[in-house]
Amino acid sequence: LLPFIHYSIHCINKARLEGCNIQILMKASAYIQAIYIAPMAGAPMESVMDAELVGSGIQGDRYAINKGAYSDTSPSKIRHISLITAAGIETANEWLMADNEPIFSGAETRRNVVLANMSADELNQLVGQTFYLGELLLKGVELCTPCQRPAQLQNKPNFMEAFEGRGGLRAEILQVGTISVGDVLQLNSKEA
Repeated sequence: LLPFIHYSIHCINKARLEGCNIQILMKASAYIQAIYIAPMAGAPMESVMDAELVGSGIQGDRYAINKGAYSDTSPSKIRHISLITAAGIETANEWLMADNEPIFSGAETRRNVVLANMSADELNQLVGQTFYLGELLLKGVELCTPCQRPAQLQNKPNFMEAFEGRGGLRAEILQVGTISVGDVLQLNSKEA
């Protein structure tokens, strides 16, 4: 995929294109920086390079087999896969470091996919939208509201406060197959 290209042209004489200054801004596409799974509720998240998405989640992950901490909540929710941005983690950690609090790694957020080159706000806008992760179609279902689970498991305070507005996105798997570190996130152009 080619990165998104934004440009602006400023000319002294636009009719004759004289004295033009062309500014090109390239924004690289969002891509998978890391993939994590945990076989059971509370188990440490394991980093994998590839993951098989099945109809109920990620093969080998707790939520695909209804063994996640919140699998039995009522009303039931779609918890196929969770995504978070590296930028959101970085901002939350800066907030924590300002108060000399311990920080959270990507794995410690308990999210399945960490995305690079995307802001938390951009990810949040995918609620209700379909998008591709690699070649696979997903649908943003709801924001992952920060809870105390990551803080409790890591014995670190303030996860909820630090990750407010940047806790990630839950998505429904609409197309099964494999995702890999480095795969690009693209909006579904049929919706645009």
